[in-house]
Amino acid sequence: MRNLKLVLAYDGSEFSGWQVQPGAATIQGTLASAIGRLTGENVLPQGSGRTDAGVHALAQVATFTTASPVPTENFLKALNDILPAAIRVLEAAEVPAEFHARKSAQAKTYRYRMYRGPICPPFLSRYVWHYPYLLDEGTMRRAAEFVVGEHDFTSFAAVDPEKGSDGEEHSNVRRVFASSWERAGEELLYTIRGSGFLHHMVRNLIGTFVLVGKGTLHAEEIRHILEARARSAAGATAAASGLYLVGVEY
Repeated sequence: MRNLKLVLAYDGSEFSGWQVQPGAATIQGTLASAIGRLTGENVLPQGSGRTDAGVHALAQVATFTTASPVPTENFLKALNDILPAAIRVLEAAEVPAEFHARKSAQAKTYRYRMYRGPICPPFLSRYVWHYPYLLDEGTMRRAAEFVVGEHDFTSFAAVDPEKGSDGEEHSNVRRVFASSWERAGEELLYTIRGSGFLHHMVRNLIGTFVLVGKGTLHAEEIRHILEARARSAAGATAAASGLYLVGVEY
């Protein structure tokens, strides 16, 4: 058996997220089907994380084991011939048996694109969150700094805590290495790099930073929201269309 690592880019607009679901088009399910057509095996590739419906990836990582004699270098071209144009395999490599896309990851980087112009170009609308309303972007930059470090991010996680197969709750503590906003033309970009991320965590951070930009919250209140460990303390979940998994570090 060989352990293969794939690096993927995808437009998540038409997919119900990464994780395979009955009766829904997903990245994982579509990739599994393509691998099956190529190797004749029933495999379920494991991703570095489960991106939500509508979320995109520039460099998602997936691993799977195969007994197929297909040369590793042929997987890239063959899979791209089978997969829909919205999913591309950028790299394919054989890795040690113990390497796992999710368990071996040391850090991930996400980026969020907010389009600030009055009219969003139609060919860009699937890839940004259009927010043309007044915001104090300087205050949002200050607010972003308060999430750097190790914190319990329960306030920024989806309502149900993460659970393992044994039904026990997992820790919502994560370490954020960098968190910042920057302007790029008509877009306001948020980049966050951390040890890992909870379900909806980045989008909930965005929704809360927008409240800061609107003046509904003070930047320093981010500390109190973290301490509250209650989802109701933070802002609404931002649109999925602006979020990208940029890269995974091992």
